[in-house]
Order: sequence, then C-alpha cells, then structure tokens
Amino acid sequence: MRTICLTLALALAALLALPDATRAQTPQPPMTGAQFDAYTLGKTLTYLLDGVPYGAEQYSPGRRVIWAFSEDECKKGSWSEPEPALICFTYDDSPENPQCWRFYRTPNGLRAEFDGDTEGVDLYEAQQTSDPLFCPGPKVGA
Repeated sequence: MRTICLTLALALAALLALPDATRAQTPQPPMTGAQFDAYTLGKTLTYLLDGVPYGAEQYSPGRRVIWAFSEDECKKGSWSEPEPALICFTYDDSPENPQCWRFYRTPNGLRAEFDGDTEGVDLYEAQQTSDPLFCPGPKVGA
C-alpha cells in the first residue's frame, strides 16, 4: 500500500512539474510584409470567422490579391505594409477604404486580427491550396 501511495505521489509531482501549456507558449509577433508574402504567395487561403466560412483570398506576385466573401463576387486589389507588421488591403472597387490586419503564424495556419478591432474578432486560416480562387461572373444564371 505504501509503495502505491509513493508511486501516486511521484506521478502527481511529475504532472505538477510540467509547464502550463498556456504559460509555455510565448505570443508570436505579427508577421512582417516579407514574412506574409513568403507564406501566402501563390496560394489561395480560405478563412473562418467563429468557425463559419468567411471568405477566401488568392495571393499573386506583385502583392496582387483577389478576395471573395463566401458566396460573393470576387474583388481584385493589392496589399501593402504602411507600417511594420500591418498588412493593408486596398480593393479596386473601394480604393479609399483600405482594410488593415495583423497576421500571426499559428500551428494551424494564419490568424488575422483586424486593426483597431476592440471586440477581438479574428479570422483563422481553414484551408490552403495552390488552385486559383473560383470567381463566377456577376449575376451568373440571372
């Protein structure tokens, strides 16, 4: 009995000595433009918001992009890095309204945090492919 108690006590002590997973992970800094370009170039990424498909974006040379909200028309645009680690997207249909994000690498892909968002709404990479973004024309079948 005493041996069993000692074994259990040693096992418990070993478990308590393991680092807390949340404390062991140090927050990653946001990606720079060069890191973002290296990760995304030539890919199409699909993003989720709260576990629901949000949209997809195709990343091409010259920082050109094509974006589509889920089940919506595609928008062409480009991205820039106006300040370190801030990635801003400007789309051809609304050049006066850039959308700026901070991107973070995670073990499961990218996490995107909208710049100035105080509600903590983040997008998460759900899928990655080298296929081009499917862009049906406007009002197809109408």
